[in-house]
Amino acid sequence: MRVLVVEDFEVLARSIGNGLRHEGMAVDVVLDGTAALEHLAVTRYDVVVLDRDLPGVHGDEICRQLAHGRCETRVLMLTASDTIEDRVDGLGLGADDYLPKPFAFAELVARVRALARRASPALPPTLACGDIALDPARRVAFRSGRRLELSPKEFALLECLLAAPGLVISAEELLERVWDAAADPFSSAVKHTMHRLRAKLGDPPVIETIREGGYRIGSS
Repeated sequence: MRVLVVEDFEVLARSIGNGLRHEGMAVDVVLDGTAALEHLAVTRYDVVVLDRDLPGVHGDEICRQLAHGRCETRVLMLTASDTIEDRVDGLGLGADDYLPKPFAFAELVARVRALARRASPALPPTLACGDIALDPARRVAFRSGRRLELSPKEFALLECLLAAPGLVISAEELLERVWDAAADPFSSAVKHTMHRLRAKLGDPPVIETIREGGYRIGSS
């Protein structure tokens, strides 16, 4: 899951970003509306966590542009105001959900996950291939009934592969979906994380490397 956090209060922005990364999401953080539009122009995000009152370009205008472009990115709008009128205005501008400040972080995570499911084609509650099963909501994965102790990045890689069984996913796409804008596109992060994931999955091997293509789980 790729998330963009747009919040001008830096302490809160970094806190949200770090918390969502701990939940296994790839997160970029920006502090104004102008930077948000720059990121949205080059990266496909599943969800934008958007403060309404932003310097540069106002959050309302970002919502309008996303709605006008028929973008699949979902918007969770944050605001210090909790009036009915403010909520109606925000949803009317194109926001998909609305969360007043202050908020419980667990609720923010739940709302982001719910919006991300709407941003992508519907997937079953549990992803499975052979004797491997993964529950995205509970953040658990098993092989032959044995619980796998996976890091957030390992879990996210396995989730990406299981969401598209039989399809080849390039290392570049995995880097974009699992890491964030700070990731070095020339790094071997995908290769090293995939190596650790394979070791934890054990034998027989289930993830196939496609030369000059990427990685695949399950038969084509």
